[in-house]
Amino acid sequence: MKIREVSQHLTGEMKDPHFKELYELERQKLTVIKPIIAYRVKNNMSQGDLAKQAGVSQQHISKIENGEFSSVATLQKVLLHVGYTVRRNAFLS
Repeated sequence: MKIREVSQHLTGEMKDPHFKELYELERQKLTVIKPIIAYRVKNNMSQGDLAKQAGVSQQHISKIENGEFSSVATLQKVLLHVGYTVRRNAFLS
């Protein structure tokens, strides 16, 4: 499938309010995940290494990097460790 066809398909799907809401949620999750992964890559760390430093389990890091934010407290702990914080209606570096 060509990129143009994907873009056209996405444009059509975005007309559905439910799809648009889910798409936006996934985009926001990616905004949170990217700096955590970037921190690990920049510092040549495994998920286990980051988990030890942040004081959480490797499983928590894995879940966070997969967009599963079941514990906001754990997510915030990891984000603080990599230099970010979560504030109401904002994600700040």
